Amino acid sequence: MTALAGAVPRRGPIAGLNPVAKLGAALLIALPLILTIDPVSAAVALVLEIPLLAAAGLGWREFWVRTLPIWIAAPLAGLTIALYGATSGEVYVEWFVVRISEGSISLALATFFRVLAIALPAVVLFVTVDPTDLADGLAQLLRLPARFVLGALAGMRLLSLLTDDWRALALARRARGVADTGQVRRVLGMAFALFVLSIRRGSTLATAMEARGFGGTGVRTWARESHFGWREWMLLAVGAAISAIAITVAVATGSWNFILGGTA
Repeated sequence: MTALAGAVPRRGPIAGLNPVAKLGAALLIALPLILTIDPVSAAVALVLEIPLLAAAGLGWREFWVRTLPIWIAAPLAGLTIALYGATSGEVYVEWFVVRISEGSISLALATFFRVLAIALPAVVLFVTVDPTDLADGLAQLLRLPARFVLGALAGMRLLSLLTDDWRALALARRARGVADTGQVRRVLGMAFALFVLSIRRGSTLATAMEARGFGGTGVRTWARESHFGWREWMLLAVGAAISAIAITVAVATGSWNFILGGTA
């Protein structure tokens, strides 16, 4: 499989859907949460996302491994806002630059749910995405420039080689006896060498793709047709419904806090 998809095929209801639909659903869910910062809309969206996340076809262990950075970042972001966020209402704790108030706690809770509600669908949905399928969909369905899409696909395919290159550089330096001391110096030297190697490989790949006609301006054909059917439309509808319900509940409870309106 590819860098974006795991080695085990998924059998979830939405695992085999067009990547463009997954991208669209993630954007539809994230858009209203970006425009407001309140705990109600984010919490409602997070609850409604649970069936969607379960339908992605990930096992429990893989789900927690893939989303572990999010579960670490969300409480840390909330804690930072609680300690140093805008002060309003009753002040509970005040010490040096730390000031915990009613308003900062509310913002911290909103930030916590907001990070989870935006990041979890994006990560879980894209775990099952194949880069080639995504490139086909972006070029054929969204009509993005084929030159840009294919170049990005080629670069993404090479990401998996970085780990192998790093390991090979480490073994080569150890074989020469220059990797035993100076940890910082060794890492910086290897990083520079990996950077130079990546540039050379990228230049070679660009020349090879140009020689094979990938930079042509004529009508391009595709090896695989990208299909977008009723199941993909249903996924988009689910994403739109989650956003609509979250907005409706937030407005009905009076917690909607439109950021661009200057009330955040």
